Amino acid sequence: MKKEQIEQAYNDAKKQYAALGIDVEKAMDQLDKLSITIHCWQADDVAGFENPDGELTGGIQVTGNYPGKARSIEELQKDIEKVLTLIPGQHRLGLHAIYGDFGGEFVDRDQIEIKHFQPWIDWAKKVGVKLDFNSTFFSHDKANSGYTISDFDPEIREFWKEHLRLCRRIAAEMGRQQGDPCVHNIWFPDGEKDRTVSRFEHRKLMKEALDDVFTEKISEKYLKDCVECKLFGVGSESYVVGSHEFYLAYAAKNNMTLTLDAGHFHPTEVISDKISSVLLFVPEINLHVSRPERWDSDHVVILSDELLALSQEIVRSGQMDRVHVGLDFFDGSINRIGAYVVGIRSTQRAMLQALLEPTEKLRDYEKKDNNFQRMAYLEELKAMPWNAVYNYYCSSRNIPVGDQYIKNIEKYEEEVTSKRK
Repeated sequence: MKKEQIEQAYNDAKKQYAALGIDVEKAMDQLDKLSITIHCWQADDVAGFENPDGELTGGIQVTGNYPGKARSIEELQKDIEKVLTLIPGQHRLGLHAIYGDFGGEFVDRDQIEIKHFQPWIDWAKKVGVKLDFNSTFFSHDKANSGYTISDFDPEIREFWKEHLRLCRRIAAEMGRQQGDPCVHNIWFPDGEKDRTVSRFEHRKLMKEALDDVFTEKISEKYLKDCVECKLFGVGSESYVVGSHEFYLAYAAKNNMTLTLDAGHFHPTEVISDKISSVLLFVPEINLHVSRPERWDSDHVVILSDELLALSQEIVRSGQMDRVHVGLDFFDGSINRIGAYVVGIRSTQRAMLQALLEPTEKLRDYEKKDNNFQRMAYLEELKAMPWNAVYNYYCSSRNIPVGDQYIKNIEKYEEEVTSKRK
């Protein structure tokens, strides 16, 4: 598509939206402020650099073996840099604790230090992104029982508590050095495949462990801790200790950020309807945007009805500044760079549609009980030329428009990833 065509389509769209009282330029400015946390683990199938050849366990599973996955920190960084050239906006990178620079030596998780992540901090400053962090409680010998921080063995509990303590300190130092709080996500795979008798006992141990770790107070100027729930995982189909009820209660009681993952609930349950309730009781929400196909399968995010509904609820609440948006999917069956770009662009497109909604007009109809008018406008909005706005948004920021990014990724595959054996 030529620049003149992009601008013409945008100007026509701008007039149509203006007729509804919508400021298109304001919507694009708001979209600019949406820093999506790009997850590092899509690039290498959640292998990390602690033990890249290790087997994934603890409810984590990646399918496919498409050629070209990142095999080193340098390759992963190069892939992320490529992704950043194909998406508009300023974004963040989410690291798991197993992605440290361990110098080719094994460093157990109760021994990690900020020095193992300083190269990432230096790289992030160079390329202009902020970092977020995730403790890693899966794929480890001390998680083989199915439990970590809620294990009956006090030595295992203490090992994982120390890992969590160290991760909080590392994340805080990231936040200090980048001058912006590091969002530190905490997810435990604890649970069992079959019927569990000691549910209360394990949850009590998890609560006590968290309470103990959080006695170390760290300024929110540097660190924002988040706790993340899950319905079930591979090997924990019957019981997960950190359920939605557990973490919702814990976050509300302790004034903490709650992480909601789109794939961590019942197959017919959506998180869009949870936003307006949860924001009344916790200070902030951390979103993991993924796509469940019948279960928490972490498919690449696409522009779905639920993704749009989720974006609409964030915008309609007027609380965008209290919601952190991050991606969480891993698909090893397709080009991994392409998976990133499709997922990020889909998330941006959904958010832009939400920002291009005449929310106050629709809310005024509700107050006047004009529900036919509300319905009619919501239907008309579905056919509005929002994609012309997104194309202009990309073009005005020197980012490939429309399907142009596809050939760009194909060229990168031909020249770079296809040569990785």
